[in-house]
Amino acid sequence: MRRSILAAAAALTLVFGLAACSSGGDTPEGGTAGDGGPKDAGGVIAIITPSHDNPFFKAEADAAKAEAESLGYETSVASHDDDPNKQSELIDAVISKGAKAIILDNAGADATIGPVKKAKDAGIPVFLIDREINETGLAAAQIVANNAQGAAAVAEEWVAALPDGGKYIELTGKESDTNAGVRSEAFASVISQYPNLVQTAKETANWDQDEAFKKIETLLQRDPDIQGIIAGNDTMALGAVAAVDAAGLTGKVVIAGFDGSPDAADAIKAGTLLATGLQPAVQISQLAVQQADTFIRTGETGAEEKQSIDCIVINKANADKYTLFAIE
Repeated sequence: MRRSILAAAAALTLVFGLAACSSGGDTPEGGTAGDGGPKDAGGVIAIITPSHDNPFFKAEADAAKAEAESLGYETSVASHDDDPNKQSELIDAVISKGAKAIILDNAGADATIGPVKKAKDAGIPVFLIDREINETGLAAAQIVANNAQGAAAVAEEWVAALPDGGKYIELTGKESDTNAGVRSEAFASVISQYPNLVQTAKETANWDQDEAFKKIETLLQRDPDIQGIIAGNDTMALGAVAAVDAAGLTGKVVIAGFDGSPDAADAIKAGTLLATGLQPAVQISQLAVQQADTFIRTGETGAEEKQSIDCIVINKANADKYTLFAIE
């Protein structure tokens, strides 16, 4: 772990060094440093997300990077791998190098409060995407998908596919992630209206596909008479799809996920996954960078701190219109 943090820090040093060499000075055209007037774009925007092994996080990082560079910024991109300690070290590094702004998909709603405050105190605005923190007034913006709306819509699609009811399993995400609880509560708000649907197990698979596979494999061995599985993200849902297939139950268990990943869209087309809730990761990342640019140039975002973007249910009817975390 220490080696990976050092490697990330070295990469940040290179990016910030190049940006400093190309800046031509501290006072941008269109404004004098400290005069309170409008400033030009320039400098480094740091982008920090969970692991890019998950296509959702890779998509948001790629979108943020492309948008920032199109607006005239250098970028540094790093992953905290959902490790709060690594996240803190990465944020310390970008603070010490004088980043203009930080785009952050954070590593914990409570664990991230301190690092965000530290960045703010250093004069570096933080724009949270995908995941909120448990405090307001620190981040310049918290822009997230409407997880409650999206998860409820997925649950409605899922219960409609189980008109006779039956037994089901729920897979939840990391307990430290606010989204995990929000999605689970939204699922329950819909499913609780159908007494013929009986939850036999509720297990966390920590957003992980292999862990989901193992959990569902074990649960199906214990009780193969399961009619449905609903998962807090697509990675876990796809692990469930694989476990159901390994048990010879494909077509007999209705499975739904959340995120709107490319693999989930393919599984929907193949008929092994019923539906997913599309989080507009690209749109959210672009919006965060646009607001960061506005803040850097004017000192404000022009928007409320808390911002919510509605999700879209992807199913058999619209899966052919799917692009990368978007519907055409």
